[in-house]
Amino acid sequence: MKTLYLRNVPDEVVDALEVLARDQSMSVSALAVRELKAAVAFRLNADILYAQPDLAVELDDVVAAVRSGRDR
Repeated sequence: MKTLYLRNVPDEVVDALEVLARDQSMSVSALAVRELKAAVAFRLNADILYAQPDLAVELDDVVAAVRSGRDR
């Protein structure tokens, strides 16, 4: 596992991380790693979604299909 050093982190960000970490009984480092992992996962998921072809399916059609499936 590698070590990541961050520079120029604004004081208000550090303060907020410290509060969040304390509230969750975690170290700032553990909290930061968790949040970075979540940010990367979110970005990867978004990239996968945007890479999908446009099927020209309207949201209303999807909602109607789901509702009709529930009514059975």
